[in-house]
Amino acid sequence: MNATIVNLLKEQPLFVFALSYEAAEEFVEYDPLFVGIGKVNAAYHLTKAIAQKKPSIIVNLGSAGSSTFKRGEIVCCTKFIQRDMDVRGLGFELYETPLSGIPTVLEYGLAVEHAPLATIGTGDSFEMGHAVTAYNVVDMEAYPLAFIAQQENIPFLCLKYITDGADDSAAEEWSVQVHHAAVAFKAMINGMLETEVKVS
Repeated sequence: MNATIVNLLKEQPLFVFALSYEAAEEFVEYDPLFVGIGKVNAAYHLTKAIAQKKPSIIVNLGSAGSSTFKRGEIVCCTKFIQRDMDVRGLGFELYETPLSGIPTVLEYGLAVEHAPLATIGTGDSFEMGHAVTAYNVVDMEAYPLAFIAQQENIPFLCLKYITDGADDSAAEEWSVQVHHAAVAFKAMINGMLETEVKVS
């Protein structure tokens, strides 16, 4: 187990979810932050929370869709794409933020054992026809959270529970699977902490 992550989790972690559904009652002890849906909400609420709480690590836990990973699987996202950024009409690359100097793929985040690495595409739409190959997971908040964590030089861990296939059944699958996410996340976090206790 990555001792650095465990140590950061024992200090002043900030657990970030989009919705309370994704945390249920499993993370009450951590006073989680619920940012709401979409990139603007995520950016606003995280920025405000950082100023107030000065976290040792930002941990984004939430639901996501994927046509690559299995439903019920937890993946670790370390690469982030703003999938609805498209200014190709002005000569920029797809997903490139014009005149920003920011890479098309933002690489920032910690990896954990036993969780496959993923590239996540964030956008202000609930994607139900995922066919592109640039990213293999889709959500609506991760990119700005990763970007802000990087800008503020705060360690960032992004774990997503796959609830649906990002296809025409996504909405129905999400509503069923999202309730299982909190239990799975809590078990994973507890496993990290317990492993460190046994080793030390």
